[in-house]
Amino acid sequence: MQIHPTAAIEPGAKIGDNVSIGPFCYIRHDVEIGDNCILDAHITLLPYTSIGKNCHLHSNVVLGDFPQDIAFKDEPSYVKIGDNCTLREGVTIHRGTKAGSSTIVGNNCLLMAYSHLAHNVVLGNDIIIANGALLAGYVRVGDRAFISGNCLVHQFVSIGRLVMMAGGSAAQKDIPPFCMTRSTTLNKVMGLNTVGLRRAGLTSEERLTLKRAFKILYQSNLLIPEALIKLETEFESELVGEICDFIKQSQRGIAGYVRQRQRED
Repeated sequence: MQIHPTAAIEPGAKIGDNVSIGPFCYIRHDVEIGDNCILDAHITLLPYTSIGKNCHLHSNVVLGDFPQDIAFKDEPSYVKIGDNCTLREGVTIHRGTKAGSSTIVGNNCLLMAYSHLAHNVVLGNDIIIANGALLAGYVRVGDRAFISGNCLVHQFVSIGRLVMMAGGSAAQKDIPPFCMTRSTTLNKVMGLNTVGLRRAGLTSEERLTLKRAFKILYQSNLLIPEALIKLETEFESELVGEICDFIKQSQRGIAGYVRQRQRED
């Protein structure tokens, strides 16, 4: 274990094996740090924060501060970071609002500089959140999603698995799995995340199935309930079933489609 002499660590903090803690870090009580973690300079870890193994926190990360929510009553709530995560400079992640609730980051996630997770956000595994992206309270993000720089995600929105949010786009409605948003637009998808699907190992047949399903959902002029019936009737694919389940569970409605004429404008 390597702890810089300027680091301040309160009694009650639990620090794993082979952890490196840099200059001017401040670690409060009821903090847990897993084995083989690296903390660079000026990092603040506040009570009820836990960090998994093999994580790297860069300078000026702040984890576990009070949620920016007037409903918060200063009761114990949590921030939970999984294994093998990298948090770059200035990342901020706040505790849950209600007593016993958590803000959760899964395994193998990369949060780039100055990205923010508000209270009760839940990230899956293998997620990338680029510089300056802001996720409001109770947002949920599926595995292997990519949220690009300066994206804005409204509270209670769900982002599906393998979604790609293009830079500067915003979401007030749910983004279905496998879709891609368009830069500088609100609540619109422009097609499938084809690059992400290939990288995830989906076969050409699976990608073709998703393309056909996308056309029914977004380009057939059917209402969403009608499109769901058609998807469930015509496809036996688990991937299409995942899209249908996502839409059925959506509380805010799903994003619309940017048609070709709108793209040209």
